[in-house]
Amino acid sequence: MTSPLFAAIRDEILASGPIGLDRYMTLCLGHPVHGYYRTRDPLGARGDFVTAPEISQMFGELIGIWIAATWEAMGAPPDLALVELGPGRGTLMQDALRALSRAAPALRPALHLVETSPVLRGEQESRLSGAAPTWHESLDTLPHGPTLVIANEFFDALPVRQFQRAERGWFERLVGLSPDGSALAFGLAAEPDTRIAASGPTGVLMTLPSAALDAVRGLARRVVAHRGAVLLVDYGHVRPGFGDSLQAVRGHAFVPPLAAPGEADLTTHVDFTALGRAATGEGAILHGPVDQRDFLLALGLRERAEGLGRTASEAQREAITAAATRLTDPSRRGMGSLFKAMAFSDATLAALPGLPPAGR
Repeated sequence: MTSPLFAAIRDEILASGPIGLDRYMTLCLGHPVHGYYRTRDPLGARGDFVTAPEISQMFGELIGIWIAATWEAMGAPPDLALVELGPGRGTLMQDALRALSRAAPALRPALHLVETSPVLRGEQESRLSGAAPTWHESLDTLPHGPTLVIANEFFDALPVRQFQRAERGWFERLVGLSPDGSALAFGLAAEPDTRIAASGPTGVLMTLPSAALDAVRGLARRVVAHRGAVLLVDYGHVRPGFGDSLQAVRGHAFVPPLAAPGEADLTTHVDFTALGRAATGEGAILHGPVDQRDFLLALGLRERAEGLGRTASEAQREAITAAATRLTDPSRRGMGSLFKAMAFSDATLAALPGLPPAGR
């Protein structure tokens, strides 16, 4: 099966040769006409996947509690910029602002949303118009000053590069065409990348999250210079290693990543260790990472679920319990363990709610 974007990718490959995985992901997710996030609302039962804020209001409310406590730890600056990266439908921020109005009524943050999807911007506007958000295409136009940044399932969708180990070194994994030109196919660069000095067994794949590292470095410099913190919640790993975590999801099922460019969500597991090193390399203080289960329970998920249940019907109480269980599922593939929470901040914030200092 081909897709409207296939022809554009094929033409680029025919004109210039195979492309890196980072370029392929950029086109699939952000092509101005056929990009996945440019053309649809991917969330919910009728979309391709469900995120934590869509599972329960409790997730966003607890993020609101985190924002309130962190703002107070900053000394309650009146000119706080509250930023969300990739806000989806605006559900998380809607729930967070509701909790924030109760937990810190004196806080009136300037809301900034980094979003490239026209479809999702419309959803965000309908939910968040009362907060008068400012939208940004990239991190570059965010304002200076005290800042808190929320990034839930944002870094997993940033473009990565992959390399495969062979006898002569690390060869970049490229996307090219099948022999008859009718489909996309993976291949390797003709020569190794001599800048990579890592060791590893022949045949293994190594993923370099170049775009995520650049974003973290820029955010770290921002909060170090102007005060603040950045909270990441995403799925990934804390022990670096080899392997291929590239996946495509369509209709709540995994599909081949090259099968229908622009028609499926593309992600890779977040390397929290690499991102943490990038942040501390810019002078930021690291907090976590911890499993999502531990983070949400520390912020009061169990107590919030009990509170909601007191005035709910039996069916509603069952739904609340099911949502809390799903968010904190500790099994290997459960959200409670697969997803991690991590933050980095300026040096004045020695402790952040729900997150131990790195190394503990």
